[in-house]
Amino acid sequence: MKKKIGVYICHCGGNISDYVDVEKVRQAVEGDEGVILSKTTMFACADSNQKEMVDDIKDRELDGVVVASCSPKLHLLTFRAVVERAGLNKYNYVHANIREQVSWAHSDNKMGATEKAIQIVKAAIAKVRNTESLEPVIVEATNAVAVIGAGIAGMRAAIELAEAGSQVYLIEREFFVGGRVAQWDDLCLTEETGKELITRLYDQVMSQKKITLFTGAEVIENSGSVGNFNLKVKITPRHFKLRCTEETLQQAIDVCPVEVPDEFNFNITTRKAIYHNYPSEYPQLPAIDMKNCTRCGECEKVCPNIDFSQKTEYLNLKVGSILLATGFDPYEPKKGEFGYGEIDNVVTFPQFKRIVHYCDDKLVYKGKEIKNIAYIYCVGSRQVDGENKYCSRYCCTAIIHTAITVKKKYKGIHNYHFNRGIRTYGKAEVWYDESSRLGDIYLQSFEYDPPVVEKSGTQTIVRIKDMLTIDKEIEVVADLVVLVTGMVPRQDNSIGNLLKVPRGRDNFFNEIHMKLRPVETVIDGITIAGASQGPKNIMESINSGLAAATKSFSLVNSGELALEPTVAKVNLEACEWCGKCDEACPYNAFEKVETGGKFIAKVNSAVCKGCGMCLPVCPTNALDLIGLTDEDVESMIDALIPNI
Repeated sequence: MKKKIGVYICHCGGNISDYVDVEKVRQAVEGDEGVILSKTTMFACADSNQKEMVDDIKDRELDGVVVASCSPKLHLLTFRAVVERAGLNKYNYVHANIREQVSWAHSDNKMGATEKAIQIVKAAIAKVRNTESLEPVIVEATNAVAVIGAGIAGMRAAIELAEAGSQVYLIEREFFVGGRVAQWDDLCLTEETGKELITRLYDQVMSQKKITLFTGAEVIENSGSVGNFNLKVKITPRHFKLRCTEETLQQAIDVCPVEVPDEFNFNITTRKAIYHNYPSEYPQLPAIDMKNCTRCGECEKVCPNIDFSQKTEYLNLKVGSILLATGFDPYEPKKGEFGYGEIDNVVTFPQFKRIVHYCDDKLVYKGKEIKNIAYIYCVGSRQVDGENKYCSRYCCTAIIHTAITVKKKYKGIHNYHFNRGIRTYGKAEVWYDESSRLGDIYLQSFEYDPPVVEKSGTQTIVRIKDMLTIDKEIEVVADLVVLVTGMVPRQDNSIGNLLKVPRGRDNFFNEIHMKLRPVETVIDGITIAGASQGPKNIMESINSGLAAATKSFSLVNSGELALEPTVAKVNLEACEWCGKCDEACPYNAFEKVETGGKFIAKVNSAVCKGCGMCLPVCPTNALDLIGLTDEDVESMIDALIPNI
């Protein structure tokens, strides 16, 4: 039982003290059992206050500390480090949240907020009285990282990890690396093309001896925990023994009777079941699409290197950390959305990029030369009625850059931008300025009154009530309507489900904290990068890949890991295996073992997250949570109940 407790109540620069009487809170708790020091402070997290806390702990020989301030997501680790610097075990510190849970939640009731803050601080004091000096769980770590996804974020992260000294397994589900960037020509804010950027990264990957690249590969099983993940990887064969000559390969492609929509060109062209990749995709090896191949045998007659006897392979990899960089999918408009799928000259932005790629002197689509182009912004983003409320961020910059490219490449082009407010943030403002100077027309709709696309005879008309001309209705006859589609999470989320990586409200992978822990997930050892965690441009994706690589490397480099000791504990005498704890655990932290002639539950401390889901389902009350026992919780409940 702690006898010398210090309590610090933070003003948070007015975020708390504007709605909570912090001095009244201090006075209410200073007489609690064990409290020998109670203070208020303007900013508890400030360096000056941290130094003062260290001095207090040493001078007053405190054996427990409570800080009542903001969310523990922000500063729990900060104050744990403070008490450690003072020589106190960090688990003798308890954090009380009186900002998010009190002042911000009850800003309309200052008296009630103050009373609630008093109860929360008293509960924290009750908990700290019973805290024990705990030691982290130490586990061995394999100095290897699996990077899943070989787009720009994944490749850049793999290069960084290999240069730092870790073994890297770069796993790409498709037969070719490069992700979405491989599909683009000129890139915004850089002189490079997508092909040049991917070529440069691929060459660096292949030059690293510590990187092993797997294409046509997919993780299908996962076991273990941080430091020691065991992955089972399925490798789909290309069905080629050796690389064919260009002539032989082309003959094989020509005789193939199967034609399917080409996903690389967003289905505006077709390809054969046997195909060679595009120049911007690597490795430079052909592949056979077995989902569509009819096994007619025609290609085998002209290409001796085709081998249909190749079988699917399975590899077992052991890694210390997993880095997810699985990218995004472009939004696919619903049929009829702005005329998509019903009006033949309505295309998406990705399709438009590929159309421009194939047109040289004239911009032509379906045999008709294009002069007037209408761009409709925020299709699939900032939806009023749909699920995607977020801004995809990159779209405004990318479409304006493309519009400038089109205007410079072809003569007589007229660009009409139907937008809801332009968001070319940062240095991308230069493109908006250039577009305006080149004569592009910008028409802005009201949030709940988007543009309308209609077919009138042979003409396609885009109609808008323009905010910038005081609600005037304007019509544009468009030769081509381009729907500026945003980013959405990958439709196939099997890897996320397999690894139990949580998603946010936008359905992208969710980080712990966007500022303090921007690439970490709640699953220890699994980091996220690139557009898998939200819409990003190329530079932002690469930066997040570097951040995720740094975090993953820090986990595996030392050879061992220190994990939180707040995990479930089994009472061996009371436990009689029923399996209910295993069913309730979202992290598969329990296993059935035999001891003393009976079966009981055993906790894998490296996997357990201390969430407490197992405790209430145990019929014999054989489970407890280290650092948050029944006694701790009951003492906090007693403190939370107002004196009547």
